[in-house]
Amino acid sequence: MNTFLKTLGEEKLLLVAVIAAFIAFPAEHAILSHGNTIALVSGIALVAAIICASMRVAHHAELLAERVGDPYGTMILTLSAVLVEVVILAIMMNNEPSPTLVRDTIYAAVMLDINGILGLAALMGGLKHGEQSYNDDSARTYSVMILTAMGVSMVVPEFIPEGDWKIYSAFTIGAMVVLYALFLRMQVGPHSYFFSYSYPEKRKRAAQPTAEPEHKTSLAMSIGTLLFGVVLIGALAEVMSKAVDLGLEGSGAPPVMTAILVATISAAPEILTALRAALANRMQSVVNIALGASLSTVILTVPVMEGMALYSGQPFQMAMTPVQTVMIFITLLVCAINLNDGETNAIEGMTHFVLFATFITLSLLGL
Repeated sequence: MNTFLKTLGEEKLLLVAVIAAFIAFPAEHAILSHGNTIALVSGIALVAAIICASMRVAHHAELLAERVGDPYGTMILTLSAVLVEVVILAIMMNNEPSPTLVRDTIYAAVMLDINGILGLAALMGGLKHGEQSYNDDSARTYSVMILTAMGVSMVVPEFIPEGDWKIYSAFTIGAMVVLYALFLRMQVGPHSYFFSYSYPEKRKRAAQPTAEPEHKTSLAMSIGTLLFGVVLIGALAEVMSKAVDLGLEGSGAPPVMTAILVATISAAPEILTALRAALANRMQSVVNIALGASLSTVILTVPVMEGMALYSGQPFQMAMTPVQTVMIFITLLVCAINLNDGETNAIEGMTHFVLFATFITLSLLGL
């Protein structure tokens, strides 16, 4: 009984999200029938509940990362985030189809992951620790795969004739699946050392005897809570998406704001974990999370959503706008230059964070 109460106390944020779900689903009709203001306030409250669940997902993902090793743990976190993103996108596309929502969400997710998460983490970690080391093989591998995936799926479609979209869509699905299969084999197979780093201070601590922690969460508990959290986030997102859509209706807010909201929700666990890792001087985890999430978002979200387009016969607008294309290439160019020497610092973090601020400004301007 004491163990149950202790566990319940630790998971109080997840409990808040569960209570919100029990309130939101029966009250959905009332929320949507009382006007824009009530809908928007309810939507914001549901976003807060989703973030509460995301914080516990982040915590258990960190525990898994410590238990199973860096590439596997961060891979679980990024895959969870992508799953949340796909679920939310599918729900929102079913509620109110938008030909540009998928494109804008993927673009926003990459901007948030690379410029927001990596930039802020490198800035904060750099101010605290100076230069922070990581394995530069991982950064180069991630960067070139992100550039290839986004070029194939979100730049080239601009030049594909409208009548040939199904052929190219099928090709894109195949290309993304092959890229992900290779990436997964490298990340968890013989080349997993590309995505790990041996910290000198950890080797010193390992040589010293340490006391066993008093309370250890079981592996099954962490996995179960993480999966439950992802499902709960998806459930809350169904009501949240309708409430936010109604709340923003007629407000003049740029359409891309919805995409930014989806990207932020799916990235919430990654943001928290990456910032903690940077402050703990574990930059390799930050690189794996930020760049791994960007890559997973493109090469997993694109084939799923393209498959939905082929099934429904209604294509999505996947080609980025000129402004989006320029921002992506500047981001990846800066990323390639900054992450080429195996060390990050506050200046490099600030360059990415300025690009993130530029992305937010352009979005508010409707560009």
